[in-house]
Amino acid sequence: MAYIGFVKSPYGPGRTYEEILKELKRRGFKVAFSKHHWAGDLPFGLVVAETDRGNVAVRWSLGREFSMKLEEVDGETYDEFVEDTIEYTNADSG
Repeated sequence: MAYIGFVKSPYGPGRTYEEILKELKRRGFKVAFSKHHWAGDLPFGLVVAETDRGNVAVRWSLGREFSMKLEEVDGETYDEFVEDTIEYTNADSG
């Protein structure tokens, strides 16, 4: 299985990354590997994690308080979500 998520966070990229990993752990995911993509001038990013329950991709953006929605999806939906988000974060770097 794969999961995609959406986070609102009042924190910067580093703290948001830590909070997402904490929240995954709280929800019972054991993270084996994770990475964080963001562009310094954009107020959002993507955290990708390999877990014992499948791959997880979480798109975050700025918000008033930390909140996270997570849903189970098929592999194709997961791949498109990751590709679209990474493409958007790199859109102005050409």
